Amino acid sequence: MVELGVFQSNSAFISSRTSSGVCRTPVASLAIKRAFDIVVSLSSLVFLAPVLLLIALAVALDSPGSPLFSQWRWGMAGKKIRIYKFRSMRSDLCDATGVAQTVKGDPRITRLGAFLRRTNLDELPQLYNVLIGDMSLVGPRCHAIGMLAGGMLYEELVPTYHQRHRMRPGLTGLAQVRGLRGPTNKVSKARARVAADLYYVENFSFMLDLKIIIGTVWSELSGGKGF
Repeated sequence: MVELGVFQSNSAFISSRTSSGVCRTPVASLAIKRAFDIVVSLSSLVFLAPVLLLIALAVALDSPGSPLFSQWRWGMAGKKIRIYKFRSMRSDLCDATGVAQTVKGDPRITRLGAFLRRTNLDELPQLYNVLIGDMSLVGPRCHAIGMLAGGMLYEELVPTYHQRHRMRPGLTGLAQVRGLRGPTNKVSKARARVAADLYYVENFSFMLDLKIIIGTVWSELSGGKGF
């Protein structure tokens, strides 16, 4: 059974007990965060609708199969959520479980898929996940169920791993801004990524979200490193 911590709430705070104590998050801050998510995701989906349609058409023309790819991942409080992406791999080689991680030069990736992953355009459909409340613009990146890190399950590698699920997973997060992205074949990198996620959860503020968003935009403008 997954231990997600003790969730309690009152009119002013949501408290969740962790191994280091009690993290108290003002409900007002969470309400502002959710309102911001709704406004930005909805306006982005409307504004980017022509771009999304063009990308979907290009994916369909580039290789056989649906332009969209879906996968079950960890959501807030251990809930399993279905996330959406533009398909970047051959449909006959896609791994619906996400256990087989993508590596540099992965032969499963299509020509267009390589560009979409490098620019992170494949993640745009997740704005819908943000809009419906499964995800947030900022938070720990949602991992596939059974995802491995250094050949081990994250839950086995980091005992406090599921504490990162006290908040909605994000399109971007502190770990990504710190450069902790890509395959987690090294135990040290995997642990550093979870440590960044836990720091974010325990120190969340709307200002921290804004800093992460600005850092993400700057990182992408200076050359995305996705693959």
